[in-house]
Amino acid sequence: MCKGLSSLPSSCLEKAKEMRVKLSHLAETHHKHKVHDGKTLQDLETLLNNKIGLQAFHGFLRSEFSEENLEFWLACEDYRVSPSDLQRAKASSIYSQFINPDAPQEVNLDAETREALLSVMDSPCADTFKKAQQRIYSLMAKDSYPRFLRSHHCMEAIKAF
Repeated sequence: MCKGLSSLPSSCLEKAKEMRVKLSHLAETHHKHKVHDGKTLQDLETLLNNKIGLQAFHGFLRSEFSEENLEFWLACEDYRVSPSDLQRAKASSIYSQFINPDAPQEVNLDAETREALLSVMDSPCADTFKKAQQRIYSLMAKDSYPRFLRSHHCMEAIKAF
């Protein structure tokens, strides 16, 4: 029959108390990491601003042969902060890489957005690709990002945090 904890030597009781403290600390730390991971992956914007998350998302899109949307979004981010003397060359490069109907990494944009871009390519400004970038961002947020959250790429990214 069990005599209870009082029958154990005091050294065992002390060890048990130490283990309890360590286990509660470990559980608390694990919970904090889970909360942090949730914040890291709570939305696409947060993910795109995190180096590990961005790499994992890029790897996921590459595995699905659909990385052109992310590549376009990143090119637009780079373009937006580029000095004005480089904007014309970068705009032309983005257009030929992603927008042109024969582009090697053509993104899925509606005809109205494509035509609007074509009409301003002679005099690009910092906001030239803003509408197109927002459309592609929305596409990624509604389509690619939810699939990413269910992928092994996402699980690997969480482990890396």
